[in-house]
Amino acid sequence: MLGFREHIAIEGPIGAGKTTLATILSRELGAQLVLEQPEDNPFLPDYYKDRERWALQTQLIFLLSRHREQLSLKQLNMFQEGVVTDYIYEKDAIFAELALDEREYSLYSLIADRLAADIINPSLIVYLQSTPERLMTNIRIRDREYERDMSVDYIKDLCELYNRFFSVWDRTPVLIVRTTEIDFVGNEMHRLKLVEKVKSLNEGRVVFDPEE
Repeated sequence: MLGFREHIAIEGPIGAGKTTLATILSRELGAQLVLEQPEDNPFLPDYYKDRERWALQTQLIFLLSRHREQLSLKQLNMFQEGVVTDYIYEKDAIFAELALDEREYSLYSLIADRLAADIINPSLIVYLQSTPERLMTNIRIRDREYERDMSVDYIKDLCELYNRFFSVWDRTPVLIVRTTEIDFVGNEMHRLKLVEKVKSLNEGRVVFDPEE
């Protein structure tokens, strides 16, 4: 079991396997599972069809939704042995940087900064690092209607922003899992070693190596 008030967050670009790993860890660690629900954003399908027109509305809905979820996490942590989520609050800023123009981003940042005081940092982030090619394959396999027109250039830009974001993140420990090398679904040894590493890591930025 996780320690009291433990919060593990899984992050990575679209199609990296966040929900899958979060589900696995919540089961293995006996923790509460909290998943984001992007399909609840009414602007998301429009955004993927016309990003310039619908970017600000989409990002603000995501921002307010994740802020509300963070407040709920505080209540969960009072009564649960641990929580595993498939996102962090700050992920929205990654997408906003990619989607918004300068004026829109200034407005977005003003609102996000005001809300940030309510945010609790996870005790550990597992960053699923992948390649645009692997992500596009995963996106095609899961075949969500609103993702069908997603371009590889968009995914490439998103990967670059994610890598840059986690190269400087220092608020909590980060475990980097390179999903082109690690199969936590089909390879039992990889999965068990990953669970053990999640349990033991308490500082720094570490690349997961199942051979260690």
